[in-house]
Amino acid sequence: MATAKQQRRKRSSRRTARWPGILLLAAVLAAGLAWYLRETLMDQAVAGAAFGARMSCSCRYIGGRDLNDCRKDFVPGMGMIRLREDRDAQSITASFPLLASQTATYRQGQGCLLEPWTR
Repeated sequence: MATAKQQRRKRSSRRTARWPGILLLAAVLAAGLAWYLRETLMDQAVAGAAFGARMSCSCRYIGGRDLNDCRKDFVPGMGMIRLREDRDAQSITASFPLLASQTATYRQGQGCLLEPWTR
């Protein structure tokens, strides 16, 4: 007959043995959800990058503000958008890491124009 200590140890080892399976199941579910929502995620990433590029270009080259100050114009949820400036070309590239990148270029008399959307 097993002692109480041995029974507790047995139950504890069974619980510990379940964790790899639970983590694997969570990873598979997360990957499946990302695959299912991939079109929506890509569309939102492209739209967010385009909005960030266009607004930041206008802020920088029309408004004359510092690029870091232009981030104040972003709407909530755009915290992951990264900005890069090309002063020679007078353009701003906004990117959503690993998913999308868009560039807006200032043209005298036309304002800031987005490059054609690509996916």
